[in-house]
Amino acid sequence: MTALAGTGTLTRLALRRDRLALPLWALVAGGLVAIGPGSLGGLYDTAAARAELAASMTANGSMRSLYGPVFADSLGGLVAWRFGTFAAVLAAVASLVTVVRHTREEEETGRQELLSAGAVGRRAPLTAALLAALALNAAAALLVVAGLAGQGLAGAVALGLAVGGTGMVFATAAALAAQLTESARLAKGLAGGALGLAFALRAAGDSGDASGDSVLTWLSPLGWAENIRAYGGERWWVPLLVAAVVLAQTALAYGLAARRDVGASFLATRPGPATGQLGSAGALALRLQRGALLGWGLGFLLGGLVFGGMAEGAAELVGDNERTREIFARMGGQTALTDAFLATMVSLLGMLAGLYAVGAVLRAHTEETSGRAEPLLAGSLGRLRWAAGHLVPAFTGPALVLALGGLGLGLSYGRDLGPLLGAALAQLPAVWTLAAVAVLLWGAVPAAAGAGWGAAGLCLALGWVGPALDLPRAVLDVSPYAHLPKLPGGDPAWLPPLLLTGLAAVLTAAGLVALRRRDLRV
Repeated sequence: MTALAGTGTLTRLALRRDRLALPLWALVAGGLVAIGPGSLGGLYDTAAARAELAASMTANGSMRSLYGPVFADSLGGLVAWRFGTFAAVLAAVASLVTVVRHTREEEETGRQELLSAGAVGRRAPLTAALLAALALNAAAALLVVAGLAGQGLAGAVALGLAVGGTGMVFATAAALAAQLTESARLAKGLAGGALGLAFALRAAGDSGDASGDSVLTWLSPLGWAENIRAYGGERWWVPLLVAAVVLAQTALAYGLAARRDVGASFLATRPGPATGQLGSAGALALRLQRGALLGWGLGFLLGGLVFGGMAEGAAELVGDNERTREIFARMGGQTALTDAFLATMVSLLGMLAGLYAVGAVLRAHTEETSGRAEPLLAGSLGRLRWAAGHLVPAFTGPALVLALGGLGLGLSYGRDLGPLLGAALAQLPAVWTLAAVAVLLWGAVPAAAGAGWGAAGLCLALGWVGPALDLPRAVLDVSPYAHLPKLPGGDPAWLPPLLLTGLAAVLTAAGLVALRRRDLRV
C-alpha cells in the first residue's frame, strides 16, 4: 500500500461533507471582487474622479494600513485595491478552517483512526485536505478572473492568483499547525494567529511606505498578494514566490506527518494535576475558554491602539471628495468625519467580537460531539447547568474584549475615552444576537451548528464591504449591526438595541429548550 492510497476516496468525502461550505466561501471571496466594478464604477464614473480617489487614498497612511496603496487609478486597479485584501483574507480563513477540519479535527474525534485501519495511506488524509482547499481557492480565483476580465485579462488573472495563492499559503500553514498541536482548536488558533500577524505586518509596512515595497510588507503573505500589483504593472515573479512557499510548507507538513502517530503531535500538552481543582461546570468551561478570551482581548487592545492612531488622518484623507465622504457616512453613519471613522472602527470591532461569541458558543458543541460532555452529564449535572457554564463566558466575554478595544481606541486617540468605551460596549446587543443564533442552531439543529460562523461572516461582509458596494438598505438591514446607534457622535437611540437584546434572550431560551429535549450528538 502506498502512502497516498485512498486519497481519491478521502477527497470525495471531504468535498461531499463541505459541499455547502466550500462553494459559499468561494462565492463570497470571489464574488465580492466580481461585483466590484459595478459598484465602484457607479460611484466614480469618470477618470478624473478615479484619479482623485487614488491620489487621496495613497497619500494617507491610515487608509494604506487598511487596504494598501493604490497602484493604478483604472477601475480594475481600484477594485483590486478596495476588495483584493479582503478577498485574500477570506480565502485564507476558509482554507485554514478546511484543512484543520479534515486533518487534526478528524484525529481528535477518533474518526481518522477508524479510517486508517483500512486501506488508507499515511499521507492520504493530509493530501485530501489540501486538495479540498485547492478546489476552494481555484473556484474563488476563477470567479475573480471571470468578474474582472472585462477590465483587462492580465490584471484579472493576477488578482485571481493573489487571492487563490494567499489561500493556499495559509492552507499549508494550517497543515503544519495540525502536525504540531493535539487539538483542532489550537491548530486553528496558531494558523489564525499567523494570519493576524501577516495583516499587522502588511498594515505597518504600508502605513509608512506608499510604494508597497517596505520590508515589513514583504514579510507578509498578504503583502505578496498586494505586490502582484494587479492592473498596476503586474509582477509575474511574485506568484512564483507564493508557489515556492506553498511547496516548502507542504513538504515540511508531509515530513512531520510521516514522523508521528495518528492523534499524536510534536507539541504535546502537559498533563493536569493528579487531583482535580475545578468544582463546577462553569469553572471547567471558563478554564477551557480562558486562552481564547485572553488572546482575543489582547488582539482587541492592540487593534484599538492601531485604529485610534489612525483617526486624526481621516479628515485629511477625504478632503473635499464628496464621494468618499458619502462612503464614510454610510459606513459610520456620521457627519463629522473623525466621528465617522471612529464609528466605523468601533463597528468593525463589534463584528469581530461576533466571531468570538460564536466560537465560544460552539465550543460547547465541540465538547458534545467529541464525547467529553457525556461523562459529565451521566451524573447529577443537568444539561442546562452544563450549557450555562459555556454560555456565561460566551455572553460576558465579548463585553471584556470590546471594552479592551474601546480602551485602546481612547488611549491611542488621546481623548474621549469614556465615549469610545461606551461606543464599543454599545455593540453588545448585535454580538449577543449572533451568539443567540449559534445557541439556537446548536440546540435545535446540531448538525447545522457550524452555520453560526456563516451568520457572523455574512454580517462582517455586509458591514465592511456592503456600503462600498452600494447594496440596498434592505440587504444591509439583515445584519443586526445595522440597527445599532452609530457612536461616537451619533444619536443614541436605544430602542433597537433593547429589541435586539430581547431577541437574543428569546433565541437563547429556544435553543436551550431544544437542547434539553433532544439526544446528545456524538
